Amino acid sequence: MKLVFSVFLAACSVVSSQNSFNYWQQHVDYTMSVDMDVANWQYTGTQKLVYTNHSPDTLTQVFYHMYFNAFQPGSEMDVRSRTIADPDRRVGDRIAALSPSEQGFLKATSLVQDGVALDYSAEETILVVPLQKPLAPHESTVLTMTFHGQVPVQIRRSGRNNAEGVALSMTQWYPKLAEYDKDGWHTDPYIAREFYGVWGDFQVALNIDSSYVVGGTGYLLEKTALKNGRTRWVFEAPMVHDFTWAADPYYVHDTYPGPNGVTLNFYYKNDPALRENWKALQPVTAQLLDYFNKAVGVYPYKQYSVIQGGDGGMEYAMCTLITGNRSFESLVGVTAHEMAHTWFQFLLATNEALHEWMDEGFTSYISSLAEHHVLNQEGDPLAGSYGGYYFLATSGAEQPLSTHADRYNTNRNYGIAAYSKGAVFLAQLGYVVGEDVLAEIIKEYFRTWAFKHPEPRDFIRVAERVSGMNLDWYLQDFATTTNTIDYGIVSVGPSATGGGQTITLERIGLMPMPIDLQVNFADGSSRLYYIPLQMMRGEKSFGDTPVTVLSDWAWARPSYGFEVESKSEIVEVIIDPSGRMADVQKENNLFATKQ
Repeated sequence: MKLVFSVFLAACSVVSSQNSFNYWQQHVDYTMSVDMDVANWQYTGTQKLVYTNHSPDTLTQVFYHMYFNAFQPGSEMDVRSRTIADPDRRVGDRIAALSPSEQGFLKATSLVQDGVALDYSAEETILVVPLQKPLAPHESTVLTMTFHGQVPVQIRRSGRNNAEGVALSMTQWYPKLAEYDKDGWHTDPYIAREFYGVWGDFQVALNIDSSYVVGGTGYLLEKTALKNGRTRWVFEAPMVHDFTWAADPYYVHDTYPGPNGVTLNFYYKNDPALRENWKALQPVTAQLLDYFNKAVGVYPYKQYSVIQGGDGGMEYAMCTLITGNRSFESLVGVTAHEMAHTWFQFLLATNEALHEWMDEGFTSYISSLAEHHVLNQEGDPLAGSYGGYYFLATSGAEQPLSTHADRYNTNRNYGIAAYSKGAVFLAQLGYVVGEDVLAEIIKEYFRTWAFKHPEPRDFIRVAERVSGMNLDWYLQDFATTTNTIDYGIVSVGPSATGGGQTITLERIGLMPMPIDLQVNFADGSSRLYYIPLQMMRGEKSFGDTPVTVLSDWAWARPSYGFEVESKSEIVEVIIDPSGRMADVQKENNLFATKQ
């Protein structure tokens, strides 16, 4: 394990050296022992939690997430699913119909701080805990809890006996300390969306029926036969912010060598109908890992597991749970997406409730490119993301990306915003700064913010540092407003001074952008023009591609004209020939003479 810890120390030292500002984050170490009874799907556990307060504030209380309490009739998750206009089909009204034995729950049965018993109160999925002794800056405290839980019937992410017959998908199953950061406590109830956790080290011991095969987060330290047909599994996971496991008596467990000595684990049901695709998935997963290593940063752990379970696809620490009864291409697609989340949310640990587009969107961007690469697909891998964004931006129902993930008015709006518009944010940034520069921005973002909690402005500061441009306008307009991009060609005609032709453009939408413009002539020649956006205070490079750089276009000026000197007639003018600028009205981006 010394090699693994050295990787973490090296990564953290790099981050520390590059972030000398007053950034801080909390730290928690979990030691848990859990007994699972597969006869009634209930479990009991003990948890020793060492919490270190790196904040400048004295904390008088802490909070725990008790996620399984969402799976009870009348919970916020239940009510929201029954009242939203387009409920998730996996949830619908199913929670309301759960019998007591089918419901989920998670209860603290005792809790002490440094040996002194605490009072606490449960508020659905949040446990409120006033501290007996306030926790001062730079001090640690030990919180010891016993707890009792029941695994719900599989409905959303977690649960038992999912649609494909996997016995246990144990995600967000334990009392999980809420994160405290510069914005205070993050105690979002579990209504629909995803998670935010405290970085730390985990050691988890699980006692379960010996017929079960177990896989998930961490490294297996011990597997010991106990009395009464039970087995004790002990796992260790250094520097993660979650711990997940899955178990089934009919799992096949395959391993496959990944790049840099990483062991890839595959857990899937012993079903002949699945075997061919799951075997074929294994070398492709190694290719995906290699792609992400090169495009973002080197995966720092020594194992990664792809596990059949859950209700679709969901990322966790050092593993993913995916449904497995799919076509091969679909199996690769969901694996690519969930594996990419290892970088965008698990290593670059954004708050998914507040900045859902930074994990889903960035993941959609990089996983689309990776899938396109490993499957040697044709066409534009990002066409779907752009198409989704155009639909949303012209629907009249768009909400800004700064909307809290639970507060989108429909699930469709959340999905398109987080996944599609989030992907376009990154892809379009490549148009703004140049594709090669974007590639370096992504790598520098990882080097700077791995094992941290980056926010949107942290990303854009990295982008500015790498590109040398001012980019605050880009984050402001595209992520915090619903302003759209719409540029058009007003006219192409003879120059007033003679001997040339004049092209006049207009800005119709509120969002500013630099403009790439291709002009095609009757003699078959073509020229590329570049109009920098004045507020960028910089220009992108086109490499070896010949380009004429024109004077800046200031945002407040709605029109822009320039002269083209050529003896040949202009037959076509194209705004953004790359198609990477998310202009919502493409019709006015093209001028063509009638032939």
